Amino acid sequence: MKLLHRTLLASAMLLSCTVMGSVAQAEPGRFMDMQMVVKAPVGYDQFCRDNVSACPKETYKPVVVKLDEARWNELIAINKEVNRRIHPMTDQDLFGQEEYWTYPVNGYGDCEEYVLEKQRVLIEAGWPKSALLITVAKDTQNSGHAVLTVRTDHGDMILDNQIEAVLPWYSTPYRYIKRQSASSPVQWTGIADTRVTTVSSVSN
Repeated sequence: MKLLHRTLLASAMLLSCTVMGSVAQAEPGRFMDMQMVVKAPVGYDQFCRDNVSACPKETYKPVVVKLDEARWNELIAINKEVNRRIHPMTDQDLFGQEEYWTYPVNGYGDCEEYVLEKQRVLIEAGWPKSALLITVAKDTQNSGHAVLTVRTDHGDMILDNQIEAVLPWYSTPYRYIKRQSASSPVQWTGIADTRVTTVSSVSN
């Protein structure tokens, strides 16, 4: 576990070397501060209409994953594999509309397709649904962005298609808005992200 802790710290340090700009913030918690119930993104509602079985109207007791070395390595491997397998393409180019959520199409997709595929693969690998939460944020260009939050005993970890490393949520350069509830996949909760950031862009 000491090795895992050092790895997480190294990942956070890696991001500080790839982010251009600066971040000034109060000490964040390991877990996002969840607030009131909010509406799901329009794209997620459309996804659920098209993929009813992927959005069961069920509730479950929230759990966090015990992040041992094996789980950590599996998380990194799946994040990397999906990022390599999907090629970025906008919804406008792929579907002829500004916003459309679905699973990857012929190996192409935007951030939502990456997130939905990672969630699906992790569930198939035995990870609990309540720990794999689609999350909406604003990126460094103030554009809408989607990532996958994985709830672990080391805190909320972020799987992203823009940043290769799996990082604690507070080490990413995004402003978090809302995410799926840990109690139900069809409910969403607002996020109180009070960090003060001046991040301008992420290096390639």
